Formats: sequence, C-alpha cells, structure tokens
Amino acid sequence: MAFWERLGFVAGSVYPGYAVLHRGAIELHVSSPGFESLDPASSYAMCYLRVDDVDAVYASMALAGLPTEGIPRLAPIVDQPWGLREFHVVDENGTLVRIGSLSPGA
Repeated sequence: MAFWERLGFVAGSVYPGYAVLHRGAIELHVSSPGFESLDPASSYAMCYLRVDDVDAVYASMALAGLPTEGIPRLAPIVDQPWGLREFHVVDENGTLVRIGSLSPGA
C-alpha cells in the first residue's frame, strides 16, 4: 500500500492482506496473501489504467522520484503507434501497470 500511496493513491477499505486504494475515479485493489514467494523479476502480472489526462497523472507520479529502470520503476511517457500516449509503473512486486489516454489527434 505504501508504494501506491507514494504515487497519489489513498487507502479506502483496508483488510488483512487486501486493500482498496483510490486516485480520483480510479479504484485499485491490491492483495498480498499467497505471494510471499513471488520473485518480482519474473512476475507477469499486468493491468492497464485508462485515464483522461495521462500527462497530468505522469507529472504527479513523477514527484515520487522513482527510478526509470529496475524494480520498482516509472518509465517515461511514449506516444504509441496505435494511438495511445502512455507510460508504465512497475511496483515492488514486479506488477506492470500501464497508464494511458488517447494521443492528441487520435
């Protein structure tokens, strides 16, 4: 939870091993039971968050000062050829979270 709070999420409902965090209209559910032996470098967990203003979300998350490589990380914004402007976050467990919105003019 502390990792996501550092990126602007606020804890809502918190239970043993499970929490619901909020960032505006985004609701993120995180859990930990059963993942004690997880190797972050080999994790394949992923999700995508579609937001209205990817640049504003990136700017606020960049204030956390995460590195751009390794685990955890915050990668720079990229304009993808498929019409999305996006960046990604990898949390301490190796979970990839892509965050994006439509590119201008798309």
